[in-house]
Amino acid sequence: MTRVRDMKLIRTAAASAALAAACAACTASPGSEQAAPPRSTVDLSANIRLVAYDSCEDLLGKLREKAAEQVGPYGFGMGGFPEAYARSDVQPAQADTAMAEGKSSDFSSTNVHEAGVDEPDLLKTDGKRVVTVSKGVLRVIDAATRQVTGTLNLVDDEQDAYMPANLLLSGDRALVLTQDSQVSGGTYLADYIAPTSPRYVLVDLSGEPKVIGTIKTSGTHVDARMVGSTVRLVTRNMPNITFPQAKGDVPESERKKVNQGVVRQAPIEAWLPKIQITDASGAERSASVPCERVSHPQDYTGTSMLTMHTIDLAQGVTAAGTDPSSLVADGETVYSNGTGFYVASNPRWWWPGPIMFRGGAESSASASPVPPEETEVHRFDISRPGAPRYVASAKVPGRLLNQYSLSEHEGHLRVATTLSNGGPQPTQPPEDASSSGVYVFKTDTMHKIGEVTGLGKGERIYSVRFMGPTGYVVTFKQVDPLYTLDLRDPAAPKVTGELKITGFSAYLHPAGEGRLIGLGQEASEKGRTLGTQLSLFDVRDPANPTRLSQLFQKDSGSEAEWDPHAFLYWPKTGLTVVPLNSYNAKGVNKSGALVLSVTDSAVTKLGMISHPKVEQKDYTYEPGIQRSLVIGDSLWTLSEVGFKINDLATLTEQAFVKLG
Repeated sequence: MTRVRDMKLIRTAAASAALAAACAACTASPGSEQAAPPRSTVDLSANIRLVAYDSCEDLLGKLREKAAEQVGPYGFGMGGFPEAYARSDVQPAQADTAMAEGKSSDFSSTNVHEAGVDEPDLLKTDGKRVVTVSKGVLRVIDAATRQVTGTLNLVDDEQDAYMPANLLLSGDRALVLTQDSQVSGGTYLADYIAPTSPRYVLVDLSGEPKVIGTIKTSGTHVDARMVGSTVRLVTRNMPNITFPQAKGDVPESERKKVNQGVVRQAPIEAWLPKIQITDASGAERSASVPCERVSHPQDYTGTSMLTMHTIDLAQGVTAAGTDPSSLVADGETVYSNGTGFYVASNPRWWWPGPIMFRGGAESSASASPVPPEETEVHRFDISRPGAPRYVASAKVPGRLLNQYSLSEHEGHLRVATTLSNGGPQPTQPPEDASSSGVYVFKTDTMHKIGEVTGLGKGERIYSVRFMGPTGYVVTFKQVDPLYTLDLRDPAAPKVTGELKITGFSAYLHPAGEGRLIGLGQEASEKGRTLGTQLSLFDVRDPANPTRLSQLFQKDSGSEAEWDPHAFLYWPKTGLTVVPLNSYNAKGVNKSGALVLSVTDSAVTKLGMISHPKVEQKDYTYEPGIQRSLVIGDSLWTLSEVGFKINDLATLTEQAFVKLG
């Protein structure tokens, strides 16, 4: 989004206090204790590009009108292409860069996008203990004795154990990120377990693990990042509005009018995110985000609201709660370098619209206009304590792959996207209508100052890696061009080199000076994937990148291709570990961890690690390896059944820790 030009004067502290008092009735949850209005997040000394609402009444009126423009005959998401409708093909936002080293050089930590900015994952270690959460149970394993020293059941309802959970670790505190669930069903589906609302559980690990605080929010969890002991959480809310079920053959135009009327009568509580906090004593209190904590970019719909929550694990759950601030915008991709915090929203247009669902002139007439294919990026400042400060927003043509399509460096944000020009289709547009580019923005204004476009015409981005003033972009359709980009002049980024090989890299990882690892799939010259490949690239000469070595595993795939948290590179020795699932024509599947050696010139297979088979009533299978880590001279691998510990040098099995 371009820089906001319609600026409003920032209210004085006195005016903000008056607004907080006037909004008290608007922001309290029914039947809940009224929380004191949190301090204003507006920094009076900074040039914040922020559009505020004048009052709760102003907030409600504008949200109603914006949302009414987006609603269709079947509610939000079914009457056109409203911006807030969730896509079906979003790839999870994942990490892309080198492993952030922990406090000790004797153990590895989660493979994250930026060193010093931790990301939630299902496994954490501080070198002395390993903490993991699965099936609703948190477990602590002593690294020296290889024994489970603590367990904590985090769910009351058995079905909640099926909800995925991740965690963050700081000192003797762990924050478990999960969600409550409910059993849902439908005409064409059997009952299934669906998430309802995010739940964040703070656990004390100084003795036997115990819960010392719980935070529940409305909406859905987007992502989180931790710097030091401070966690920034992002949640997303759509309006909580129930639309009437039309009886009989009611024209869609009439249904849309009825739904617009419902939206225009909805109360403020339908939009304001709700927060419920339980402290260590079990005392509960609830509140909604206050009106004065809600802002919006210049362009917005009323169909989605992002909320930033702040939790200091060292302080625990305090009376200040999560110090929330909300932005009327959409988003699902999070990136942070420790000072800047970005939330991006990809375009929605390729979701099938009303003509594809129902056809006919009636549907076409009632549909909302198709928005352009562009990604919104919102920047927040987290360089100082307290709530994140909204800075500005930008729009960029095309769509992101995931979080490593974003990178901040020396006051500039680089964004890599693929733009498809084929227009909305029942499926993704033809690849021959696509191309990719990298755009550069100033971080203080989010003004675009440079771009390089036309990469991979007829292809789309499969991986991106930014390293300081250099960028690497992989596009693919039939062959894999690895582009090298010179970003030293932000106003004039340029392509300096290109390497065409079969297959593609889905993840790029630095491997020492002038070396780059690419993990992905080998493919035929016609673009048919053949199996997992790991390539070692020489990128010392930006004009002439070359591949030094390749390891190919036929008929296989790796979770690390789409989730880099599953990728381990140990720079001390070049040890590299990736999960691997292979299959053959007879339908025999094998799972394990592929262990490799990556030197300055070659990739060599050292062996495979597999876990004990799981015996079921009618079949037996090998559990997939989910994560791997190094502690001292040992390699730990995690599957659903437990940890296997092998000698780091010889891969000789040392122990197995069974979970559950």
